[in-house]
Amino acid sequence: MDTLQAILLGIVQGITEFLPVSSSGHLQIAKELLGVELEENLTFDVTLHAATVLSTLVVLRREVLHLLRGVFSRRFTSEQAYVLKIAVSMIPIAIVGFAFKEQLDALLRAPWILAFVGAMLLLTAALLAFAYYAKPRQKETISYRDALLIGTAQACAALPGLSRSGATIATGLLLGNRKTAVAQFSFLMVLAPILGEMLLEVCSGELTSGVAAGPLLAGFVAAFATGCAACRTMIEIVKRGRLIGFAIYCAAAGVLSIVSYFL
Repeated sequence: MDTLQAILLGIVQGITEFLPVSSSGHLQIAKELLGVELEENLTFDVTLHAATVLSTLVVLRREVLHLLRGVFSRRFTSEQAYVLKIAVSMIPIAIVGFAFKEQLDALLRAPWILAFVGAMLLLTAALLAFAYYAKPRQKETISYRDALLIGTAQACAALPGLSRSGATIATGLLLGNRKTAVAQFSFLMVLAPILGEMLLEVCSGELTSGVAAGPLLAGFVAAFATGCAACRTMIEIVKRGRLIGFAIYCAAAGVLSIVSYFL
């Protein structure tokens, strides 16, 4: 992998991690187009995820610091309840990660992966369109039940091509939660699973040094910079309820991905 490839992949990861268009699906498509072998670049993938985690912490630093201060209170606070809801939302993805990791890794190496990604992008489009047109009654706070259901959507998004942010935000909106609250919860709830996955990869000893330090750094910087911009942009987009454009994009990308596989 050269530096230009690393930068391009970093940009793809940074943008699509937060926009509801599936980072895993687009990263897979980008790697196919650039001729980058997925199994040889586990270190690079972990590096890109670290960059997007850092960008989330930077953009939502006030919210994160506020939660951390409230967590250490002697009485049960709303901040502690919020963190507990995030913990509840992590249960489904933890089950999927431990029980189906090998199957998901094998799926990424399947010869028909582009067709599968296309199908999941079409499903993402349907979810976003449904959330856009549905008008449920707005609730003030995310409940524990809603946190579990949003977490279940996140677990389903372990499938490549099904957008994590799209699935979680659409689910939160369909459950009647406020747009700003859903966007913030969606971005904060993914921090622990990504960090946990990174820790497991490091502890597994499977990380390789097939990518030089220069491309690694270039990919990290590109993913971090674009991730910061995408995170801020997505929060504003969700506030304004403009998700239908992403539904159209995902539908088009899904069709193109399926067509490219059969061609």
